[in-house]
Amino acid sequence: MKVTKISAVTLPVSDMKKSVDFYSKIPNFKIVYGGPDSQFTSFLIEDTTKSYLNLKLNEVHPPNFGRIIFYVDNVDDLFAYMESDETISGLGKLESKPEDAEWGERFFHALDPDGYKLSFATPI
Repeated sequence: MKVTKISAVTLPVSDMKKSVDFYSKIPNFKIVYGGPDSQFTSFLIEDTTKSYLNLKLNEVHPPNFGRIIFYVDNVDDLFAYMESDETISGLGKLESKPEDAEWGERFFHALDPDGYKLSFATPI
C-alpha cells in the first residue's frame, strides 16, 4: 500500500473573483466547477495525471501557509508570459526571476492575490 499522488490542494481565498482571474490566466489551469461568483471553485491541471487546485471563499487564511510547487514544461517561457500578462502581474507578484538550483531544478517564485507562495519549476 502506498500514496501515489496529491489529488487536490484547497486554498481559502478572500476574493474569489481576483483569485479566479489570476489562476485562469495560468496555462493549463481549467475551471471545472464554480467561478468568480462562487463560494468554491476547482481548477483542473491535466497532464498524464489529473490534479486540482481548489479555491474556497473565506475571509481568513492561515499565516505562513508554505509553498505549492508546480512543474512546468518550460519555466522561462512561463515566467515571460506571467511577467507580461496584465492580470497576473496586476493581481499577483513575481518574487524572483528563473534561476538554476543546486537540487536540479530551474524555478521562480510568485505570490497569488492572497499572498500564497507559488513556485514554478522545470527539472534540469
